[in-house]
Amino acid sequence: MLRKFKISIDGKEYLVEMEEIGGVPQAPIAPTVAPEKTVADAALTPTSVEQPAAPKSIVPAGNDAMTSPMPGTILKILVNVGDEVKENQPLLILEAMKMENEVVATTDGKVTGLHVTLGQVVNAGDALITID
Repeated sequence: MLRKFKISIDGKEYLVEMEEIGGVPQAPIAPTVAPEKTVADAALTPTSVEQPAAPKSIVPAGNDAMTSPMPGTILKILVNVGDEVKENQPLLILEAMKMENEVVATTDGKVTGLHVTLGQVVNAGDALITID
């Protein structure tokens, strides 16, 4: 959960967002109770809800996948599954702490798996891409 703080340093105020990792847990917010449905409402309610399909280029990650070096947000994906890449070639752009960081290929090879999407928030150690 992100929390905002206003900090004053040498008379200058800064607005800071921080992720709460531990500490005292907050009391959960009580869920709202939905009104009871009538027989007429049940007739109008669909019996099944279609879930959107995941993009076909996203595949489950194996143990050999490159991982995120830090938490951040995926800004750009520079390669596709099937692309040949060279060592140190930029693969994607990861925004962390308002800075854009290039994630580069560690070896030459072919991209066999893409495990993230644009705008996805990742943590350090999350699988990003697989190169074989």
